[in-house]
Amino acid sequence: MTEFPANFLAAPEDAGKRLDQFLVTKLTDVSRSRVQQLISEEKVLLNGAPARASVKLRGGEKVAVLGEVQLPPLKAIPEDIPLDIVYEDDDLAVINKPAGMMVHAGAGASDDERNRGTLVNALLHRFQKLSNVSGDLRPGIVHRLDKDTSGLIVVAKNDSTHRKLGAQFSSREVHKRYIALVHGWLKQERGTIRDRISRDRVRRTRMTTRRSEGREAITDYRLRRKFDTPYGKFSLVDVDIHTGRTHQIRVHMASLGHPVVGDTLYGAPRELRLVATAKGKPGAPEAVLSLGRNFLHAAALEFTHPRTGKKIALERALPAELDQFLMNLQRSELLC
Repeated sequence: MTEFPANFLAAPEDAGKRLDQFLVTKLTDVSRSRVQQLISEEKVLLNGAPARASVKLRGGEKVAVLGEVQLPPLKAIPEDIPLDIVYEDDDLAVINKPAGMMVHAGAGASDDERNRGTLVNALLHRFQKLSNVSGDLRPGIVHRLDKDTSGLIVVAKNDSTHRKLGAQFSSREVHKRYIALVHGWLKQERGTIRDRISRDRVRRTRMTTRRSEGREAITDYRLRRKFDTPYGKFSLVDVDIHTGRTHQIRVHMASLGHPVVGDTLYGAPRELRLVATAKGKPGAPEAVLSLGRNFLHAAALEFTHPRTGKKIALERALPAELDQFLMNLQRSELLC
């Protein structure tokens, strides 16, 4: 962790860098948005005076960071947002989360942006009472799914259930199976990825497998089918994770050279463009296919009920947009 106050000297090779870009490379545990907030709160001095985030360095400047960002405390607020409830009893509920919905509020630019439209807000409106083990911002949340990942997530209605579920996750007793579509054909039809995961030192929104000090992460994958289409080759896979690291499946698959379709953060293209033509066949495919989300779905969840001791095993099929995307690929495959 960075200790404040912190002082840095811009080197000649830093000439041309924006002040906020320079500080992101120096404050390795602070995101760029946090750096920009520090600058806006005048907690960053350039040669002894406040400066704008966009100021370009020339080299040789003294940069002082005086303290941490002061953020107002956030508390989740109920919102009337529809929920697909797969299972519910007095202790817990399992929700089929849509892609595009954040599980809980994050550290955005403003209170409204950080604290609207989340799964937690919808849960508070629907259930009123949730566990408070994870605090006021994340009531009921035992584990998470990325914003652009759909599928099953379990939430706790009371603290006892939350702690017992949390213990099951920690001891790897919860079974989670995902379905993913990745670019390219995998060399092996099944395998296990054990590369450690940590935050990227330069791009703070990304995780990486390239640092030896990362946290243990274990991912199993099995091939369901291959696609050979005018847009390229793809593999549909089942994925089981034994650990719950941030972006685990996405960063692990990308580390093999097979990023999840739609996952531009880890190298997937924003759109699929034709790389082969359908010769002499009617109904040629569209020139461009786009998804607008990651092709990653939490399809199955199995755990032991904390109170009854019974096994709870639930599944949800691919949502309509992913199903349609596969159909488009299959249709184009026939025209190769």
